[in-house]
Amino acid sequence: MSTSFSLQRRIEILKKEYDRLKIGKGFLLQLINEAEIPESVYNSNAIENSTLTLKETEKILLEMEVSKDVSLREVYEAKNLARVMEYIQTKAYEDLSKETILLLHQMLIGNIDDSIAGRFRKKGEYVRVGSFIAPAPEHIERMLEEALIEYSSDQSTYFIDKIAKFHLQFEIIHPFNDGNGRIGRVLINYQLYRLGFPGIIIRDKEKQEYYQSFKDFRDDRSTKKIERLILLAVMEALHKRITYLKGSKIIDAVEYAEKQNKPAPVILNAAKRQTIPAFREKSVWKIGNNRN
Repeated sequence: MSTSFSLQRRIEILKKEYDRLKIGKGFLLQLINEAEIPESVYNSNAIENSTLTLKETEKILLEMEVSKDVSLREVYEAKNLARVMEYIQTKAYEDLSKETILLLHQMLIGNIDDSIAGRFRKKGEYVRVGSFIAPAPEHIERMLEEALIEYSSDQSTYFIDKIAKFHLQFEIIHPFNDGNGRIGRVLINYQLYRLGFPGIIIRDKEKQEYYQSFKDFRDDRSTKKIERLILLAVMEALHKRITYLKGSKIIDAVEYAEKQNKPAPVILNAAKRQTIPAFREKSVWKIGNNRN
């Protein structure tokens, strides 16, 4: 499966508008990126069954006091992941490499479990995800190198399809004892930044579809679900930044539906399909509105 030409064209149009509008507005884009970090951290950790809420994640990253019920491990997981996300926003200037992946893993797992941080699984270290048992440790480096070479050398496949396939390959390899999912999602954004796109958020509410994409890939090499997930997330990230860069008034999508005299479910479904320039902030769909 590959992204259709019509969808590629839509991305191309949005990217051109984004590139035009962002000139001279680097500080605004930095603010948007910084404001998204807590939500990005919350969702990525929640996919891995973290018990932290978005509000608790925000407090942790702002160095505010949180409930005594919050585990120290989850505090470190939130802080470390935020640090990794901030790091790649300014450091994604080199091609993705094995050394970069190891560095990001060291940053993610350091002070949580230093015995496994920054290294691949060693002989005798196996991991299981559901009923799937990841490849034996002795195959990890070879498989990862092959995936990296395939990604970097493929000049014909559409970039979203390339990123989607690499993500599936990385998660199938599952090279680390812990942190594979979070690092894998970080790498999606690393690859997007390298191409001049904003980062995306894969949300906990999308976890069922997200996990199904791995099963589809293992069973019949299908990449359709993850391609669509990343495509919609890229469009949403572009819509959000374009709206802010234009200086549009931002309102809730439900309010927008009332102003348009349309049922709210119609507008919300259009937002989910990205057929309108809507985006989420703290799980609430919003849209630019310049009408009085």
